Amino acid sequence: MIPRYSRPDMVAIWEPATKFRIWFEIEAHACDAMADLGVIPRENAQAVWKAKDVEFDVARIDEIEAVTKHDVIAFLTHLAEHVGSDEARFVHQGMTSSDVLDTCFNVQLTRAADLLIADIEALLGALKRRAIEHKDTVRIGRSHGIHAEPTTMGLTFARFYAEMDRNLSRMRDARAEVATGAISGAVGTFANIDPAVEEHVCDKLGLVPEPISTQVIPRDRHAAFFATLGVVASSIENIATEIRHMQRTEVLEGAEFFSMGQKGSSAMPHKKNPVLTENLTGLARMVRSAVIPAMENVALWHERDISHSSVERMIGPDATITLDFALARLAGVIDKMLIFPDNMMDNMNKFPGLVMSQRVLLALTQAGVSREDAYSYVQRNALKVWEHRTDFKEELLADPDVLAALSAEEIEAKFDLGYHTKHVDTIFARVFGKD
Repeated sequence: MIPRYSRPDMVAIWEPATKFRIWFEIEAHACDAMADLGVIPRENAQAVWKAKDVEFDVARIDEIEAVTKHDVIAFLTHLAEHVGSDEARFVHQGMTSSDVLDTCFNVQLTRAADLLIADIEALLGALKRRAIEHKDTVRIGRSHGIHAEPTTMGLTFARFYAEMDRNLSRMRDARAEVATGAISGAVGTFANIDPAVEEHVCDKLGLVPEPISTQVIPRDRHAAFFATLGVVASSIENIATEIRHMQRTEVLEGAEFFSMGQKGSSAMPHKKNPVLTENLTGLARMVRSAVIPAMENVALWHERDISHSSVERMIGPDATITLDFALARLAGVIDKMLIFPDNMMDNMNKFPGLVMSQRVLLALTQAGVSREDAYSYVQRNALKVWEHRTDFKEELLADPDVLAALSAEEIEAKFDLGYHTKHVDTIFARVFGKD
Protein backbone atom coordinates (compact mmCIF):
# COMPACT_ATOMS: atom_id res chain seq x y z
CA MET A 1 0.00 0.00 0.00
CA ILE A 2 1.26 3.51 -0.77
CA PRO A 3 2.58 5.44 2.26
CA ARG A 4 0.04 8.24 1.74
CA TYR A 5 -2.76 6.01 3.04
CA SER A 6 -0.81 3.92 5.53
CA ARG A 7 -0.21 3.94 9.26
CA PRO A 8 2.91 2.33 10.71
CA ASP A 9 1.38 -0.21 13.13
CA MET A 10 -0.72 -1.83 10.43
CA VAL A 11 2.06 -1.67 7.86
CA ALA A 12 4.38 -3.46 10.29
CA ILE A 13 2.08 -6.49 10.38
CA TRP A 14 2.65 -7.04 6.67
CA GLU A 15 6.38 -6.38 6.49
CA PRO A 16 8.42 -9.34 5.18
CA ALA A 17 10.44 -9.34 8.39
CA THR A 18 7.24 -9.81 10.41
CA LYS A 19 6.10 -12.63 8.16
CA PHE A 20 9.40 -14.47 8.48
CA ARG A 21 9.35 -14.01 12.26
CA ILE A 22 5.92 -15.67 12.39
CA TRP A 23 7.13 -18.45 10.10
CA PHE A 24 10.00 -19.05 12.50
CA GLU A 25 7.70 -19.21 15.50
CA ILE A 26 5.45 -21.73 13.74
CA GLU A 27 8.39 -23.96 12.90
CA ALA A 28 10.01 -23.62 16.33
CA HIS A 29 6.81 -24.35 18.26
CA ALA A 30 6.15 -27.33 15.98
CA CYS A 31 9.61 -28.67 16.82
CA ASP A 32 8.89 -28.29 20.53
CA ALA A 33 5.66 -30.26 20.17
CA MET A 34 7.37 -33.00 18.16
CA ALA A 35 10.10 -33.24 20.79
CA ASP A 36 7.41 -33.62 23.47
CA LEU A 37 6.03 -36.51 21.46
CA GLY A 38 9.49 -38.06 21.06
CA VAL A 39 9.38 -37.68 17.30
CA ILE A 40 12.55 -35.58 17.15
CA PRO A 41 15.42 -35.15 19.62
CA ARG A 42 14.91 -32.50 22.27
CA GLU A 43 18.30 -30.94 21.51
CA ASN A 44 17.34 -30.35 17.89
CA ALA A 45 14.15 -28.57 18.94
CA GLN A 46 16.12 -26.44 21.37
CA ALA A 47 18.70 -25.65 18.71
CA VAL A 48 16.03 -24.05 16.50
CA TRP A 49 15.41 -21.45 19.17
CA LYS A 50 18.95 -20.17 18.70
CA ALA A 51 17.42 -18.08 15.94
CA LYS A 52 14.82 -16.45 18.20
CA ASP A 53 16.71 -13.15 18.27
CA VAL A 54 17.91 -13.32 14.68
CA GLU A 55 17.02 -10.52 12.31
CA PHE A 56 16.20 -12.60 9.27
CA ASP A 57 17.85 -11.28 6.12
CA VAL A 58 15.02 -10.62 3.68
CA ALA A 59 17.41 -9.96 0.83
CA ARG A 60 19.18 -13.28 1.49
CA ILE A 61 15.87 -15.17 1.50
CA ASP A 62 14.92 -13.49 -1.77
CA GLU A 63 18.31 -14.51 -3.19
CA ILE A 64 17.71 -18.15 -2.28
CA GLU A 65 14.15 -18.02 -3.60
CA ALA A 66 15.45 -16.77 -6.95
CA VAL A 67 17.07 -20.21 -7.26
CA THR A 68 14.55 -22.47 -5.50
CA LYS A 69 11.46 -20.68 -6.84
CA HIS A 70 9.84 -21.59 -3.50
CA ASP A 71 9.49 -19.09 -0.68
CA VAL A 72 9.12 -21.50 2.24
CA ILE A 73 12.11 -23.60 1.14
CA ALA A 74 14.12 -20.39 0.77
CA PHE A 75 13.24 -19.43 4.34
CA LEU A 76 14.06 -22.89 5.71
CA THR A 77 17.41 -22.78 3.95
CA HIS A 78 18.15 -19.40 5.51
CA LEU A 79 17.04 -20.66 8.91
CA ALA A 80 19.47 -23.56 8.64
CA GLU A 81 22.24 -21.04 7.94
CA HIS A 82 21.63 -19.64 11.43
CA VAL A 83 20.82 -22.82 13.29
CA GLY A 84 23.15 -25.25 11.53
CA SER A 85 22.17 -27.74 8.88
CA ASP A 86 22.46 -30.78 11.15
CA GLU A 87 20.56 -29.15 14.01
CA ALA A 88 17.84 -27.97 11.63
CA ARG A 89 17.28 -31.24 9.84
CA PHE A 90 14.04 -31.95 11.72
CA VAL A 91 12.53 -28.50 11.06
CA HIS A 92 9.31 -28.75 9.03
CA GLN A 93 9.07 -32.48 9.79
CA GLY A 94 5.80 -33.85 8.35
CA MET A 95 4.61 -30.35 7.47
CA THR A 96 3.68 -28.78 4.18
CA SER A 97 4.18 -25.20 3.04
CA SER A 98 0.55 -24.25 3.55
CA ASP A 99 0.82 -25.18 7.21
CA VAL A 100 3.23 -22.28 7.53
CA LEU A 101 1.68 -19.92 4.99
CA ASP A 102 -1.94 -20.25 6.05
CA THR A 103 -1.29 -20.21 9.77
CA CYS A 104 0.91 -17.15 9.36
CA PHE A 105 -1.69 -15.39 7.20
CA ASN A 106 -4.32 -15.93 9.86
CA VAL A 107 -2.00 -14.63 12.56
CA GLN A 108 -1.52 -11.49 10.48
CA LEU A 109 -5.25 -11.11 9.87
CA THR A 110 -6.06 -11.46 13.57
CA ARG A 111 -3.44 -8.85 14.44
CA ALA A 112 -4.86 -6.58 11.76
CA ALA A 113 -8.35 -7.20 13.15
CA ASP A 114 -7.19 -6.12 16.60
CA LEU A 115 -6.04 -2.78 15.19
CA LEU A 116 -9.26 -2.35 13.21
CA ILE A 117 -11.34 -3.12 16.29
CA ALA A 118 -9.43 -0.43 18.20
CA ASP A 119 -9.99 1.97 15.27
CA ILE A 120 -13.75 1.36 15.33
CA GLU A 121 -13.84 1.86 19.09
CA ALA A 122 -12.08 5.22 18.69
CA LEU A 123 -14.55 6.25 15.99
CA LEU A 124 -17.45 5.22 18.21
CA GLY A 125 -16.08 7.47 20.95
CA ALA A 126 -16.03 10.46 18.60
CA LEU A 127 -19.53 9.73 17.27
CA LYS A 128 -20.98 9.36 20.75
CA ARG A 129 -19.46 12.61 21.95
CA ARG A 130 -20.84 14.57 18.99
CA ALA A 131 -24.24 12.86 19.28
CA ILE A 132 -24.60 13.91 22.90
CA GLU A 133 -23.31 17.40 22.12
CA HIS A 134 -25.98 17.90 19.43
CA LYS A 135 -28.78 15.76 20.82
CA ASP A 136 -31.22 18.67 20.65
CA THR A 137 -29.74 20.57 17.69
CA VAL A 138 -32.68 20.55 15.29
CA ARG A 139 -32.12 20.09 11.56
CA ILE A 140 -34.34 19.10 8.69
CA GLY A 141 -34.44 15.45 7.76
CA ARG A 142 -34.37 14.73 4.05
CA SER A 143 -35.65 11.92 1.88
CA HIS A 144 -34.64 11.79 -1.79
CA GLY A 145 -32.60 14.91 -1.00
CA ILE A 146 -35.83 16.85 -0.32
CA HIS A 147 -36.97 18.38 2.97
CA ALA A 148 -39.03 15.82 4.90
CA GLU A 149 -39.56 16.41 8.64
CA PRO A 150 -37.43 17.76 11.49
CA THR A 151 -34.84 15.59 13.20
CA THR A 152 -31.72 16.48 15.20
CA MET A 153 -28.03 16.48 14.43
CA GLY A 154 -27.58 14.30 17.48
CA LEU A 155 -29.83 11.65 15.94
CA THR A 156 -27.72 11.75 12.79
CA PHE A 157 -24.57 11.05 14.79
CA ALA A 158 -26.42 8.44 16.88
CA ARG A 159 -27.54 6.65 13.74
CA PHE A 160 -23.95 6.42 12.55
CA TYR A 161 -22.86 5.30 16.01
CA ALA A 162 -25.37 2.43 15.95
CA GLU A 163 -24.18 1.40 12.50
CA MET A 164 -20.55 1.40 13.56
CA ASP A 165 -21.42 -0.45 16.75
CA ARG A 166 -22.84 -3.21 14.58
CA ASN A 167 -19.63 -3.13 12.60
CA LEU A 168 -17.67 -3.57 15.81
CA SER A 169 -19.57 -6.79 16.46
CA ARG A 170 -19.03 -7.88 12.87
CA MET A 171 -15.32 -7.18 13.13
CA ARG A 172 -15.01 -9.21 16.31
CA ASP A 173 -16.85 -12.08 14.65
CA ALA A 174 -14.62 -11.77 11.58
CA ARG A 175 -11.55 -11.98 13.78
CA ALA A 176 -12.84 -15.17 15.36
CA GLU A 177 -13.62 -16.53 11.91
CA VAL A 178 -9.98 -16.38 10.78
CA ALA A 179 -8.30 -17.13 14.10
CA THR A 180 -7.57 -20.73 13.13
CA GLY A 181 -4.37 -22.54 12.29
CA ALA A 182 -3.55 -25.75 10.47
CA ILE A 183 -0.48 -27.94 10.92
CA SER A 184 -1.99 -31.00 9.29
CA GLY A 185 0.49 -31.91 6.56
CA ALA A 186 -0.08 -32.73 2.93
CA VAL A 187 -3.83 -32.83 2.07
CA GLY A 188 -4.65 -32.33 5.76
CA THR A 189 -4.72 -35.94 6.94
CA PHE A 190 -2.04 -35.70 9.69
CA ALA A 191 -0.41 -38.75 8.08
CA ASN A 192 3.10 -37.55 8.89
CA ILE A 193 2.45 -35.25 11.84
CA ASP A 194 0.48 -35.71 15.03
CA PRO A 195 -2.61 -33.49 15.59
CA ALA A 196 -1.08 -32.59 18.96
CA VAL A 197 1.54 -30.55 17.10
CA GLU A 198 -1.20 -28.44 15.53
CA GLU A 199 -2.86 -27.94 18.91
CA HIS A 200 0.43 -26.83 20.47
CA VAL A 201 1.34 -24.39 17.69
CA CYS A 202 -2.13 -22.86 17.62
CA ASP A 203 -2.15 -22.43 21.38
CA LYS A 204 1.19 -20.63 21.29
CA LEU A 205 0.03 -18.30 18.49
CA GLY A 206 -3.38 -17.48 19.95
CA LEU A 207 -5.31 -19.48 17.37
CA VAL A 208 -7.60 -22.50 17.50
CA PRO A 209 -7.01 -25.61 15.39
CA GLU A 210 -8.91 -25.72 12.12
CA PRO A 211 -11.46 -28.54 12.62
CA ILE A 212 -10.81 -29.95 9.17
CA SER A 213 -8.38 -28.63 6.62
CA THR A 214 -7.32 -29.97 3.25
CA GLN A 215 -3.86 -28.76 2.38
CA VAL A 216 -5.16 -25.29 3.12
CA ILE A 217 -7.42 -23.61 5.63
CA PRO A 218 -10.89 -23.26 4.05
CA ARG A 219 -11.21 -19.91 2.28
CA ASP A 220 -14.83 -19.27 3.20
CA ARG A 221 -13.36 -17.96 6.45
CA HIS A 222 -11.32 -15.38 4.60
CA ALA A 223 -14.23 -14.49 2.35
CA ALA A 224 -16.28 -13.66 5.45
CA PHE A 225 -13.40 -11.62 6.85
CA PHE A 226 -12.93 -9.48 3.75
CA ALA A 227 -16.67 -9.15 3.30
CA THR A 228 -16.77 -7.64 6.78
CA LEU A 229 -14.04 -5.18 5.80
CA GLY A 230 -16.21 -4.24 2.83
CA VAL A 231 -19.23 -3.60 5.04
CA VAL A 232 -17.18 -1.42 7.39
CA ALA A 233 -15.86 0.51 4.39
CA SER A 234 -19.40 1.02 3.12
CA SER A 235 -20.40 2.46 6.48
CA ILE A 236 -17.44 4.84 6.27
CA GLU A 237 -18.70 5.98 2.89
CA ASN A 238 -22.22 6.35 4.26
CA ILE A 239 -21.00 8.78 6.92
CA ALA A 240 -18.63 10.54 4.52
CA THR A 241 -21.41 11.08 1.98
CA GLU A 242 -23.65 12.71 4.56
CA ILE A 243 -20.88 15.09 5.59
CA ARG A 244 -20.13 15.93 1.96
CA HIS A 245 -23.78 16.85 1.41
CA MET A 246 -23.83 18.91 4.59
CA GLN A 247 -20.82 20.91 3.40
CA ARG A 248 -22.38 21.91 0.07
CA THR A 249 -22.56 25.71 -0.14
CA GLU A 250 -26.34 25.82 -0.41
CA VAL A 251 -26.69 23.50 2.63
CA LEU A 252 -23.70 24.25 4.92
CA GLU A 253 -25.05 22.57 8.02
CA GLY A 254 -21.72 20.96 8.82
CA ALA A 255 -18.20 20.96 7.42
CA GLU A 256 -14.78 19.44 7.77
CA PHE A 257 -12.40 21.48 9.86
CA PHE A 258 -10.36 23.83 7.66
CA SER A 259 -6.92 24.28 9.15
CA MET A 260 -4.77 27.40 9.15
CA GLY A 261 -2.86 27.61 5.88
CA GLN A 262 -5.02 25.03 4.14
CA LYS A 263 -5.92 25.75 0.52
CA GLY A 264 -9.07 24.53 -1.19
CA SER A 265 -8.29 25.26 -4.81
CA SER A 266 -5.29 26.24 -6.91
CA ALA A 267 -7.56 28.54 -8.93
CA MET A 268 -10.26 29.78 -6.53
CA PRO A 269 -9.05 31.08 -3.16
CA HIS A 270 -12.54 31.06 -1.65
CA LYS A 271 -12.92 27.27 -1.87
CA LYS A 272 -13.27 25.06 1.23
CA ASN A 273 -13.78 21.56 -0.14
CA PRO A 274 -14.72 18.33 1.71
CA VAL A 275 -11.48 16.70 0.61
CA LEU A 276 -11.16 14.29 3.53
CA THR A 277 -14.61 12.77 3.15
CA GLU A 278 -14.23 12.65 -0.62
CA ASN A 279 -10.98 10.77 -0.01
CA LEU A 280 -12.80 8.40 2.34
CA THR A 281 -15.34 7.66 -0.36
CA GLY A 282 -12.51 6.63 -2.67
CA LEU A 283 -10.75 4.57 -0.02
CA ALA A 284 -13.99 2.72 0.72
CA ARG A 285 -14.17 1.69 -2.92
CA MET A 286 -10.67 0.25 -2.73
CA VAL A 287 -11.45 -1.81 0.37
CA ARG A 288 -14.62 -3.17 -1.23
CA SER A 289 -12.62 -4.14 -4.30
CA ALA A 290 -11.02 -6.90 -2.21
CA VAL A 291 -14.33 -8.60 -1.45
CA ILE A 292 -15.06 -10.27 -4.79
CA PRO A 293 -11.56 -11.78 -5.16
CA ALA A 294 -11.84 -13.12 -1.61
CA MET A 295 -15.17 -14.71 -2.50
CA GLU A 296 -13.68 -16.23 -5.64
CA ASN A 297 -10.85 -17.74 -3.57
CA VAL A 298 -13.29 -20.08 -1.84
CA ALA A 299 -13.47 -22.50 -4.78
CA LEU A 300 -10.09 -24.26 -5.02
CA TRP A 301 -9.22 -27.43 -6.89
CA HIS A 302 -9.45 -30.64 -4.86
CA GLU A 303 -7.32 -30.39 -1.70
CA ARG A 304 -5.57 -27.23 -2.85
CA ASP A 305 -4.21 -25.04 -5.59
CA ILE A 306 -2.49 -21.66 -5.37
CA SER A 307 -4.95 -19.52 -7.30
CA HIS A 308 -5.76 -17.83 -3.98
CA SER A 309 -2.16 -17.03 -3.13
CA SER A 310 -1.48 -14.06 -5.40
CA VAL A 311 -4.83 -12.57 -4.48
CA GLU A 312 -4.15 -12.73 -0.76
CA ARG A 313 -0.65 -11.32 -1.07
CA MET A 314 -2.34 -8.17 -2.36
CA ILE A 315 -5.70 -7.90 -0.61
CA GLY A 316 -4.39 -8.87 2.83
CA PRO A 317 -2.11 -5.86 3.23
CA ASP A 318 -3.98 -3.45 0.97
CA ALA A 319 -7.48 -3.88 2.42
CA THR A 320 -6.43 -3.83 6.08
CA ILE A 321 -3.95 -0.97 5.72
CA THR A 322 -6.46 1.12 3.76
CA LEU A 323 -9.31 0.46 6.17
CA ASP A 324 -7.10 1.23 9.17
CA PHE A 325 -6.18 4.57 7.63
CA ALA A 326 -9.79 5.35 6.65
CA LEU A 327 -11.19 4.63 10.11
CA ALA A 328 -8.59 6.85 11.76
CA ARG A 329 -9.22 9.63 9.24
CA LEU A 330 -12.97 9.47 9.77
CA ALA A 331 -12.57 9.61 13.56
CA GLY A 332 -10.54 12.79 13.10
CA VAL A 333 -13.15 14.30 10.78
CA ILE A 334 -15.94 13.61 13.26
CA ASP A 335 -13.93 14.88 16.19
CA LYS A 336 -13.13 18.24 14.56
CA MET A 337 -16.26 18.63 12.43
CA LEU A 338 -17.86 22.08 12.41
CA ILE A 339 -21.63 22.27 13.01
CA PHE A 340 -23.79 25.25 12.02
CA PRO A 341 -27.14 25.22 13.92
CA ASP A 342 -28.26 28.62 12.58
CA ASN A 343 -27.90 27.37 9.01
CA MET A 344 -29.94 24.32 9.93
CA MET A 345 -32.82 26.52 11.04
CA ASP A 346 -32.48 28.75 7.99
CA ASN A 347 -32.70 25.71 5.73
CA MET A 348 -35.71 24.35 7.57
CA ASN A 349 -37.52 27.66 7.14
CA LYS A 350 -36.63 28.09 3.48
CA PHE A 351 -40.22 27.08 2.71
CA PRO A 352 -41.92 28.37 5.87
CA GLY A 353 -43.85 25.73 7.78
CA LEU A 354 -43.92 23.28 4.91
CA VAL A 355 -42.30 20.46 6.88
CA MET A 356 -45.37 20.27 9.14
CA SER A 357 -47.64 19.00 6.36
CA GLN A 358 -48.07 15.50 7.80
CA ARG A 359 -49.24 16.85 11.14
CA VAL A 360 -51.95 18.86 9.41
CA LEU A 361 -52.92 15.88 7.25
CA LEU A 362 -53.34 13.66 10.31
CA ALA A 363 -55.27 16.35 12.19
CA LEU A 364 -57.74 16.68 9.32
CA THR A 365 -58.34 12.93 9.17
CA GLN A 366 -58.83 12.84 12.94
CA ALA A 367 -61.35 15.67 12.54
CA GLY A 368 -63.45 13.52 10.22
CA VAL A 369 -62.13 14.48 6.77
CA SER A 370 -61.44 11.56 4.41
CA ARG A 371 -57.77 10.88 3.80
CA GLU A 372 -58.16 11.64 0.10
CA ASP A 373 -59.74 15.05 0.74
CA ALA A 374 -57.34 15.85 3.59
CA TYR A 375 -54.36 15.07 1.37
CA SER A 376 -55.79 17.28 -1.38
CA TYR A 377 -56.36 20.22 1.01
CA VAL A 378 -52.84 20.01 2.41
CA GLN A 379 -51.10 19.45 -0.89
CA ARG A 380 -52.73 22.35 -2.71
CA ASN A 381 -51.58 24.71 0.02
CA ALA A 382 -48.15 23.15 0.14
CA LEU A 383 -47.72 23.66 -3.60
CA LYS A 384 -48.37 27.37 -3.15
CA VAL A 385 -45.46 27.49 -0.71
CA TRP A 386 -43.26 25.60 -3.18
CA GLU A 387 -44.14 27.98 -5.99
CA HIS A 388 -44.41 31.34 -4.25
CA ARG A 389 -42.44 30.93 -0.99
CA THR A 390 -45.48 31.89 1.02
CA ASP A 391 -46.10 30.77 4.61
CA PHE A 392 -47.72 27.35 4.85
CA LYS A 393 -49.58 28.12 8.05
CA GLU A 394 -51.01 31.33 6.56
CA GLU A 395 -52.17 29.46 3.49
CA LEU A 396 -53.96 26.91 5.64
CA LEU A 397 -55.61 29.64 7.70
CA ALA A 398 -56.97 31.14 4.47
CA ASP A 399 -58.40 27.83 3.17
CA PRO A 400 -62.13 27.47 3.96
CA ASP A 401 -62.08 23.66 3.64
CA VAL A 402 -59.32 23.40 6.21
CA LEU A 403 -61.00 25.89 8.54
CA ALA A 404 -64.24 23.94 8.29
CA ALA A 405 -62.48 21.03 10.01
CA LEU A 406 -59.86 22.72 12.21
CA SER A 407 -59.90 25.91 14.25
CA ALA A 408 -57.14 28.49 13.94
CA GLU A 409 -55.86 27.39 17.35
CA GLU A 410 -55.76 23.76 16.24
CA ILE A 411 -53.84 24.68 13.08
CA GLU A 412 -51.40 26.79 15.11
CA ALA A 413 -50.74 23.86 17.44
CA LYS A 414 -49.52 21.74 14.54
CA PHE A 415 -46.47 23.96 14.05
CA ASP A 416 -44.75 23.14 17.34
CA LEU A 417 -41.17 22.07 16.51
CA GLY A 418 -40.79 20.25 19.82
CA TYR A 419 -43.38 17.71 18.69
CA HIS A 420 -40.78 16.13 16.42
CA THR A 421 -38.07 15.81 19.06
CA LYS A 422 -40.13 14.45 21.97
CA HIS A 423 -38.74 10.91 21.63
CA VAL A 424 -35.08 11.79 21.15
CA ASP A 425 -34.24 10.66 24.68
CA THR A 426 -35.93 7.32 24.07
CA ILE A 427 -33.90 6.78 20.90
CA PHE A 428 -30.67 7.79 22.66
CA ALA A 429 -31.41 5.30 25.46
CA ARG A 430 -31.81 2.57 22.86
CA VAL A 431 -28.53 3.45 21.19
CA PHE A 432 -26.30 4.41 24.12
CA GLY A 433 -28.06 2.79 27.08
CA LYS A 434 -30.27 4.32 29.73
CA ASP A 435 -27.33 5.93 31.52
